[in-house]
Formats: sequence, structure tokens, C-alpha cells
Amino acid sequence: MFWLNLVQAQSFMPTPATDIAQRVDNLYSFLLISSLIACIILIGGMIYFVVKYKRKSENDKTPRITHNNFLEFLWSFIPLVLFLIMFAWGWSVYHDMRKMPENALEIHIFGKQWAWEAQYKSGAATSNLVMVPIDTDVKLIMTSKDVLHSFYVPSFRIKQDTVPGRYSTLWFNSNKLGEFHIFCTEYCGTQHSGMIGTLKVVTQQEFDAWLEEESKVSTLPLAERGAKIFQVKACASCHSVADANVKVGPALWNQWGQQRNTSSGDIALNEEYTRESILNPNARVVKGYNPNIMPSFQGQLSEVELTALIEYIKGLK
Repeated sequence: MFWLNLVQAQSFMPTPATDIAQRVDNLYSFLLISSLIACIILIGGMIYFVVKYKRKSENDKTPRITHNNFLEFLWSFIPLVLFLIMFAWGWSVYHDMRKMPENALEIHIFGKQWAWEAQYKSGAATSNLVMVPIDTDVKLIMTSKDVLHSFYVPSFRIKQDTVPGRYSTLWFNSNKLGEFHIFCTEYCGTQHSGMIGTLKVVTQQEFDAWLEEESKVSTLPLAERGAKIFQVKACASCHSVADANVKVGPALWNQWGQQRNTSSGDIALNEEYTRESILNPNARVVKGYNPNIMPSFQGQLSEVELTALIEYIKGLK
């Protein structure tokens, strides 16, 4: 019906890409249209009575007004029925949105300053990209590595906070192919507005091929593995690797072996200093950069992964 699709037809509403999103839009349309009708009746009635019963002379007397039991019942009963409909409809949508399906494709999502990391059971890992097959139940198991974040996909009408030290869950089943924005809707620091990812919905065949390819990372040469880890951990959001442009952190392009002026004196960018900066980033901060910005990766990287990262940084020339 026209009125049920009025809101989603507007250009400012993202295209719904799940059945839940369509149901949320229908409920929102009902709330909007009901509120509009109630506003017209209430405000229109007030204006009508103000004009019709305006006092026209000093001799006009206020008529004796008696109550009408039927009208009083109607203006109480009709809103009650509407509120109960809204409650039942909203509860139904929320219940289905929060009831996790069985045998869903599970993906672990990690929020961090300032990126979304996705980890698949096959070993594949991505940063700011979540790849899923179409018409498949997908369950996201989410947590945060530092501060509060909030995982939000407008086209799916789903949002869930990620909290350090605990897991939260979310699910969806997309019925449209394409790329959809992922935002963080919980202020998480200076680069909060740049914490944007992509949720890409592809065919099952494309997903299987992509997953197989991404799962081969462990067989790559060290430097190539390091490049992949660098991308997955979203290190490039703070460190430039293609030129000497300054970002949140010091550039890494063509810096291997160069002296750096740190809080504890000059030191060359070598294996020892690089390892320390990854595991304990506040130990020796390069002067001119704010401390306590880079999170520690202690316990998040194996020795092989650390070595691969260092080999990748060595080759940035």
C-alpha cells in the first residue's frame, strides 16, 4: 500500500536489503502516518473550534457544556488500540531481529580504533570489509579491543554496541546483492567519523571462491603475509605506507634504518624498536605525536605474525 511505503520511497532512506529492514520500514511508516493523522485531527480541530467559537462581542456568553460519554470513550479507546497495535508490531519485529537463527554463518567482528576487523572460521580475516553470501543467515559475534563502538548497517536497519570484555550478537539475511556501508555510531575517539567499512553481499559461488583465496594467507611469503596483516589490523589508517605524508602516527614509507627522535632519545627504526612499538607503543613515542593513541597488540599477534609485519615494513621503499 502507498502509505506503508511512503517513508522508504524517500531518497533519504537507504534501500532496505533484508526482510527485517522492510518490516522496520513498514512499522516506521505506520507510526509516521498515524502521528500525522492524529496531528491533523488535533491541531485542525483546535483551529476549527478557535475560529467557529471565537467570542464576537462583549455580550457573548459561554454556553453550558455537558460531557458526552461516547466521545470520551472514543478518544481514549482509539489511541489505546493504536498503541497496543504499535507495541505488538514492534515487539514482533524486535523478537525476530534478536532471535539468532540456528546453523547460521558465524563471523567474529572486532571493533577497534578505528576499524572493523572480521575473522572467519576458515582463518580468513579482513579489515573494514565483511563479505557474506546472499540469502544466507549470518550471525555476527562482536566485541571491542579498546573502547565502546557500535556496529551499524543502515540498509539492514541493524545496530549493536560492541563492548570491551564481553560479546554481543547480531544477525541478518540479505536479499540484495551489492555493497552496503558499515558505520560506528558510538563516539570512539578522534578518528570516529572515519571508522567506515563495507558489507559486501555476493553470490554463494563468489563467496566460496573469495573465502578459499583469503584462507591461503598462511602459505604466502613473510613480507606478503605482513602486508595482509597490516591491512587486516587497519594499520594504514594511522601510518602512511605509500609516501611520507603525516597521519595520526609516523609514516613508515622509506623509514627503515632512519633515526627517530623519541621520548627517550634517538633510535633507528630497526627490528627491536619496531617490535617494541607494536607490543608496547607508549614506551618510546616519536616526538610530535600524541601518546596513548595506538593500542597495544600484546597477545593479539603470534611471533610469526610479528616477524611478517617487520619484514613488510622493511620493504616499504
